[in-house]
Amino acid sequence: MRLRNIPGSRDIIAASDFVIQDPEAYKGRWKTVFGKDHPIELEIGIGKGRFLMDLAQKHPERNYLGIEMYSSVLLRAIQKAEQRTAGLAAPLPVSAEERPKRPEGCNFRLLRFDATELPYLFEQGEIEKIYLNFSDPWPKDRHADRRLTSACFLKRYEQVLQPGHGIAFKTDNRDLFDFSLDQLKESGWELTFCSFDLHGTGNRSQAEKDGTGSDTGRIAEGMSAPGSGQPESDLIMTEYEEKFAAEGHPICMLEARIRGH
Repeated sequence: MRLRNIPGSRDIIAASDFVIQDPEAYKGRWKTVFGKDHPIELEIGIGKGRFLMDLAQKHPERNYLGIEMYSSVLLRAIQKAEQRTAGLAAPLPVSAEERPKRPEGCNFRLLRFDATELPYLFEQGEIEKIYLNFSDPWPKDRHADRRLTSACFLKRYEQVLQPGHGIAFKTDNRDLFDFSLDQLKESGWELTFCSFDLHGTGNRSQAEKDGTGSDTGRIAEGMSAPGSGQPESDLIMTEYEEKFAAEGHPICMLEARIRGH
């Protein structure tokens, strides 16, 4: 469960130069933040930040933004960024003046922001790809619109993504994955990759129960399943993903883009 009230977290966020403090001011000119005219990719719900930072390290030719709405979760990502910068595993100093600063050429930034407000942050086409990793499933039906793969959010993504680009989504929650497939179909998106057991670690009895097998699964009616090739995304794992895949939980993944581009 995410902790939401860590004393001092807001002060540390406000003092961190890994964090964009006034993100609305950069709408339409995000590339000026990095000083390089590279494509910008976005992760919504960054957890401890390892996925975003590993991706940024692997691809210096791209820029990355990570959005998190909870101060306590963003604090953990800041701490990880600082520890990587300083090469430390131990706890960091409490004083803002003593904490490691963002290194020159750093190609990722963090934002404390609610993803429902994405169109207030970015112009049409300013984002090349959106990553959704192990998002909150919001299991109650009345909260369906809060799911990051709901039709409501897909419309927001359409307002900021470049033509021909889309989302990469991973989850260990099969109900959420099935819901996501349905929402993509209803919203007119094109499914370009789909796996119900990305790492091949799933429980065979569950696949037999589904009547699908671990690699195919149920595709939303009216959507064709892509071939069995590889996703376009780098298969970098989150900490959560690594743990649950090691325990044999199947990880579902899809990639989709706005149809017609």
